[in-house]
Amino acid sequence: MRETLRGRRAEIVSSLVVLVLVVVGVVALWPRDSAPREPSPAPPTVAADLAGLRAAAALPPCPAGPGPAAGPLAGLTVPCLGDGTPADVGAGLAGAPALVNVWASWCFPCRAELPALAEYAARPGAVPVLLVDIQDTDAAALRMLAELGVRLPSVTDPDGAVRAALQVPPAIPASYVVRADGSVARVDPPVPFASADEVAAAVGRSVG
Repeated sequence: MRETLRGRRAEIVSSLVVLVLVVVGVVALWPRDSAPREPSPAPPTVAADLAGLRAAAALPPCPAGPGPAAGPLAGLTVPCLGDGTPADVGAGLAGAPALVNVWASWCFPCRAELPALAEYAARPGAVPVLLVDIQDTDAAALRMLAELGVRLPSVTDPDGAVRAALQVPPAIPASYVVRADGSVARVDPPVPFASADEVAAAVGRSVG
């Protein structure tokens, strides 16, 4: 009798195992929706995004000089914000006075000062103005310039080389007059320009 019960139990267990295997097989072979899915739209690349921002900002080319320059900016090559190409800052400003303005998109006083710089640069007889964007992203800088309608040659300073050469203080904006011989004078007092007249007066004092 016991042997008969054991045999039946073994048959039941075997049947259950077979049933489980059959269910697993049916699930595995069950037809699925094989229709191709529409691919998700690819996110825009950083390069494409920057290209659009650069087109909107429409910045002029960075200055290119005739050759090596003297002074603290000599030999410094940084990216041009308008197109991403390398720009030799010292060579680009060599041979004639220029105004260098250090700014950033996160700097509230810079936002108020940039239009005054652009207005000054558009005046006859104004010295060239070069913007140096620091501790920032290209996208944020381009958006702000496009929003303000400020179209001035601009470079970025990703490694802090220009900042170190000019000894830029922690608080910005800061402006510097680069003389024809390459020497640099910081505009003092370091108060943001409120008008083109203020810019012209500061340049005149520093150039002499």
